Amino acid sequence: MSLQSDINSLVESVDLELYDASVVSENEETIYRVSVISKEVEDGKRKGVSLDTCVELTHLISPFLDVTPPVSGDYRLEVGSAGIERKLATIAHFKKSIGENVSILASDKKKYKGVLIKVEDSKIFIQTADELEEIDFNDISKAKTYFEW
Repeated sequence: MSLQSDINSLVESVDLELYDASVVSENEETIYRVSVISKEVEDGKRKGVSLDTCVELTHLISPFLDVTPPVSGDYRLEVGSAGIERKLATIAHFKKSIGENVSILASDKKKYKGVLIKVEDSKIFIQTADELEEIDFNDISKAKTYFEW
């Protein structure tokens, strides 16, 4: 099994979904960042992830990474919620964000803002104020979820 699938199994053991796992460098420090989201949906929105659950997950993942480190050298493990506003970089990210507000910048610089309705193969469908838009995933330069205050 791969590191990603092993981490995914640990995340699912606390009834969460793995959103992303990545190695980042910040302030000359290497961080292995595990971002999770709740499986539970309430009123069309995903429930939040508690700090206690993130701490519990950290205690599950940390010993595993002692045996199978994600990088060579020193690093810090960071486990947290993917957040209410997050980057959408993969088809899986889009699928996990159906029903949420999204902002998309296409390769041709056209901007879309609306509710993510569905994902079919590489097609992303969002309901804007005017119409249902279909955007090919490969034509997206940048995308994120956003919260309307």
